[in-house]
Amino acid sequence: MSQDPHSRSPLRVSRRSFLGWSAAGFGSAILASCTQSTTTPAASPAASPAGASPAASPAAGGLPLTAAEAGGLEAIIERAKAEGELSVIALPDDWANYKEMKSSFLQKYPFIKLNDLNPDASSADEIEAIKANRGNSGPQNPDVIDVAFKFGEEAKQEGLLQPYKVATWDTIPAALKDPEGFWFGDYYGVMSFEVNTDVVKTLPEDWSDLLKPEYRGKVALAGDPRKSGQAINAVWAAALGNGGSLEDPGPGLEYFKKMNAAGNFLPVIAKPATIAKGETPIALRWDYNALANRDATGGNPEIAVILPKTGLLAGVYVQAINAFAPRPYAARLWMEHLYSDEGQLIWLKGYSRPVRFDDLNKRDVIPADLKAKLPDAAIYEKAAFPTAAQITPANDKITKNWDSVVGADVK
Repeated sequence: MSQDPHSRSPLRVSRRSFLGWSAAGFGSAILASCTQSTTTPAASPAASPAGASPAASPAAGGLPLTAAEAGGLEAIIERAKAEGELSVIALPDDWANYKEMKSSFLQKYPFIKLNDLNPDASSADEIEAIKANRGNSGPQNPDVIDVAFKFGEEAKQEGLLQPYKVATWDTIPAALKDPEGFWFGDYYGVMSFEVNTDVVKTLPEDWSDLLKPEYRGKVALAGDPRKSGQAINAVWAAALGNGGSLEDPGPGLEYFKKMNAAGNFLPVIAKPATIAKGETPIALRWDYNALANRDATGGNPEIAVILPKTGLLAGVYVQAINAFAPRPYAARLWMEHLYSDEGQLIWLKGYSRPVRFDDLNKRDVIPADLKAKLPDAAIYEKAAFPTAAQITPANDKITKNWDSVVGADVK
């Protein structure tokens, strides 16, 4: 993390082991910032006074903090069976291997009907869905969310989450979870260039390359940078590769202003289908999504996943339960599934780095064939890991200034 990013050569993701990229490494960076932020706290809406808990939610009253408090996992299963449904949101099948995650959950608990709401929703959309559906006991109200890191703490402070600690709580690094259980990290990755090589013959090696005339009308974000965590982080990564820093994402906005003016930027949200069709031949996506899509295409088209020479940014997502979840026990059952060894390995199969990776590795429960296909550890050791104190102000600067600086309506 202390290495000069400008000394790096282009990295093309291979299929070697990445066991050195540890949750502890990322966690320690965030933990350090949390210590620093006691004197310089990151901005967050409706923040509670120091030491105070967020506004209590009536929906969370009396609900168990752990499975043990509920009488054990079987008691949670019985209550979830009575609820009969679970509403999830923003979980596309091609993101972090969620297709297998959802199907494995339903195979294990066939009495649950899964309401798969708005798979392409952004993190901001997920938070708005909680607010808009407060008091709604129907399937439109999401019971659980999976959001970019900054949204977890903000939602907690707004009283939108309820606490729960999964059975494997102690194996989640302390810096990647709220101590009260309102949110907890799930997986992470680094920003990459996903390239359809049937369309793009010369592979870009760094952010500066994407401004070249040969990439006119070819570069797209994987979301709206005014509200999508993945797109926001792409802008931030571009800042790192263009003279910015984790404290100063401004050069990333200026970079996309140049790209837009040059005609290279496509204001179209890149998805696997648009990448495959050549409509968005260069997509800025988390490496785990890009690698999974490379595998899924089976060479038709050929996909290259490039990690830029400069501006290699890592990012983490978090899970949480809606404070007003109509199905709080089904939500708890879902969380237990995600954070079980089985659930963590499902995420790892999709190239997303699960938060309990170190524990899985120490206990030697990761299959050898799965280890063999994972990217090289050295790649990820070169990534910049933003701290908790840096994430919110950087994200806010990007989302609030995209329109005035770049002026491209991404949709």
